[in-house]
Amino acid sequence: MKTLILLAALLLSCMDSRAATARPNVLFIAADDLNDWIGCLGGHPQAHTPNLDALAARGTLFANAHCQSPLCNPSRSSLLTGLRPSTTGIYGLAPGIRNVAATRERITLPQTFTRAGYHTYTCGKIYHDGSMTLKDRAAEFNQWGPAPGALRPARPIAKIPRTNPLIDWGPYPERDEDHNDYQIASAAISALRAAPTNQPFFIACGFRQPHVPCYAPPKYFDLYPADTLKMPPVLETDRDDTPRFSWFLHWRLPEPRLKLLREHDQWRPLVRAYLAGTSFMDAQVGRVLQTLEETGRATNTIVVFWSDHGWHLGEKLITGKNTLWERSTRVPLILAGPGITAKARCARPVELLDLFPTLAELCQLDAPKDLEGHSLLPLLRDAKARREWPAITTHNHDNHTVRSEQWRFIRYADGSEELYNLRNDPNEWTNVIARPAYLDVQRDLARWLPAKGARPAPGSRDRILTHDRQTGAVVWENKPIGKDEAPPD
Repeated sequence: MKTLILLAALLLSCMDSRAATARPNVLFIAADDLNDWIGCLGGHPQAHTPNLDALAARGTLFANAHCQSPLCNPSRSSLLTGLRPSTTGIYGLAPGIRNVAATRERITLPQTFTRAGYHTYTCGKIYHDGSMTLKDRAAEFNQWGPAPGALRPARPIAKIPRTNPLIDWGPYPERDEDHNDYQIASAAISALRAAPTNQPFFIACGFRQPHVPCYAPPKYFDLYPADTLKMPPVLETDRDDTPRFSWFLHWRLPEPRLKLLREHDQWRPLVRAYLAGTSFMDAQVGRVLQTLEETGRATNTIVVFWSDHGWHLGEKLITGKNTLWERSTRVPLILAGPGITAKARCARPVELLDLFPTLAELCQLDAPKDLEGHSLLPLLRDAKARREWPAITTHNHDNHTVRSEQWRFIRYADGSEELYNLRNDPNEWTNVIARPAYLDVQRDLARWLPAKGARPAPGSRDRILTHDRQTGAVVWENKPIGKDEAPPD
């Protein structure tokens, strides 16, 4: 009898082990501030990203994917908790999720994999820098690898006035190996090689490019000769039909306005550096994916590539993020691997918020029941499948944009609005909100605006904007904005 019991226990143990190893692995790769300037998305006609293009070819490319916030901390917090910024009140670069009542005890995406028995590892920037304290890290991932910070040359390269040392760009360093993204890729490579073979893995790798400072070794700048570089389209009167409140979302920031870049002949160097940094980051993605192939585990690994938000490079007369327009909200999103259709391109509007329920479903994991995103699995099987929901982006309280396949609707905290027909006006140059013919479109999109409108969580700081509905007072980073105060240059 004892022998039979032991045999039965051994059989069950083997079955459990096979079930665990049969679950797909996940390689979760993030970029920082990357808009749609990659080859497969066509955001810039000269973008050279062969590794991301190859990944898109072996999976599904979401060509209409959008972030939940055009700022690092709230965007990443939303993706990793499965909750919108308007639910949590996380709008600025602080606080982190464990310092906010709505997310203090929240089971995150990495925790879901860790608790399910996955080997979990992270390196680089997945959570926003400094948002996860040392005492909270152990519950998120089994292992935390290196996350080297911004590079620092001996002196700034770009010849431009600056209020923040990160506002810089140019060829640096000389060798690939001395770049922080190379080191992040090397850490992910080591993690892939060392991952236990008797359990599935969730390995997260967060690159820093093309976030400022936009640095890459010189050979990546050679891909973009300055004299043949195509500049992004800009309409000089672009802000004439946008509400004054649109300026408040990026009132005073270290990222320079287009006017300043032109005055110092730095617009072209910045565009070139952004593209070079993107190509360098793409090369690091290629190193990581090549290692995945070498481990022999690629066929059972879901690869996810995403960016936390986009970036303006002169469009709307600004640089940086912190807007509710396409340049800030649209992001690359690629999924490839088992159960995912290859060579597919999806035009349906989707959100980074959808990644949590999608990965939970693909890996058959229990996830929180109140996730605010929606699984992408139907679209991963058929890119043309019907999808009910639009994509919604929020920046600070009560400022939202709703993106459908054709339209973008924006409503600011003071009630002012914008409406763009992206099919006819991909640059969002013509705000048609005042045209009676589009009233039904506006009403249909407005019904998707978030019902919740949390005020900034206690401890919020950095790029925080508030609006008082009773008095109309607008406050940017604790300083009131005068009623007739001109937008800063």
